[in-house]
Amino acid sequence: MRQLFKDYEVRQYVVQVIFSVTFAFSCTMFELIIFEILGVLNSSSRYFHWKMNLCVILLILVFMVPFYIGYFIVSNIRLLHKQRLLFSCLLWLTFMYFFWKLGDPFPILSPKHGILSIEQLISRVGVIGVTLMALLSGFGAVNCPYTYMSYFLRNVTDTDILALERRLLQTMDMIISKKKSRVGVIGVTLMALLSGFGAVNCPYTYMSYFLRYSSPGTATAPNYGYDHKQKEKEVDALEELSRQLFLETADLYATKERIEYSKTFKGKYFNFLGYFFSIYCVWKIFM
Repeated sequence: MRQLFKDYEVRQYVVQVIFSVTFAFSCTMFELIIFEILGVLNSSSRYFHWKMNLCVILLILVFMVPFYIGYFIVSNIRLLHKQRLLFSCLLWLTFMYFFWKLGDPFPILSPKHGILSIEQLISRVGVIGVTLMALLSGFGAVNCPYTYMSYFLRNVTDTDILALERRLLQTMDMIISKKKSRVGVIGVTLMALLSGFGAVNCPYTYMSYFLRYSSPGTATAPNYGYDHKQKEKEVDALEELSRQLFLETADLYATKERIEYSKTFKGKYFNFLGYFFSIYCVWKIFM
């Protein structure tokens, strides 16, 4: 499991265990289908393991996974951190309500089975699973040609990347210089405030006066020809611009890697598959 999650961004141990157990039992169900075809094991043994696998997978999909998703969502909210278990249960009950109401439009209810029977749960899981598989397959059918076809790749050169990196560095230099100037002016303002008081033995008075005038939403501090709020807005705008430039630079590097990958044998193979599946999808639409 450590090798499987070596470069995985989720480091929670519970999430890794849930995924591993679900994957293991899914593979076991696939093996049981093969055993059913080949006649391996007794029929009673195959039925027992099949039912046990279904119970475990339904327990994970319906109870554990939604609960832990709600738990991690609530844990990231500071106001609800102390009562995260209670709110996680409320989120899970809300999920169960909509999960159960999902089966109302479909003829999957039967008086022969109980509320929490395997038939009732697997019918709803099947509806959700088929819907998600259809959405993912449709997205993959469109995204795969767009990702691998060289037709959709824009031309990116080293000059474009260097120019964008130069703009990013200039923006970072401007941010640093404006922050330094703001800190320097604050220091000058503080010294002016301190020199304005006669009592030298009252540092608390100096600090309270400075904090009272430098905090947002209070009275305006002595300006000394410098608008602190305007400077802060300029710094915020430059920081937002630097983030956008960084994302554009990363996108250019990714596009350049895609161009280099498309020139390899494997890239040309996937490019051919992209054209093939594009024609196939268009043919399936009209046929």
